[in-house]
Amino acid sequence: MLPSAIRKKLKLKEGTRLQIRLEHDQIVLIPRECALRRAQELFCRAASPPGRRWSDELIADRRKQARRELAG
Repeated sequence: MLPSAIRKKLKLKEGTRLQIRLEHDQIVLIPRECALRRAQELFCRAASPPGRRWSDELIADRRKQARRELAG
């Protein structure tokens, strides 16, 4: 548990979940929501080439499959 003075300085509420990371000789604390948002942003940039979204391709593929199911 972090002391209340540190939580206040960082504007963290009691019970805020943190990700703890060791960088060289320092401990870095990141609110879990921030870590999750950063991971999602990183994944989105890595997963989709510019101008192309995987979700659009998945939807188009599902529509093709649905048309085949209705026709067959």
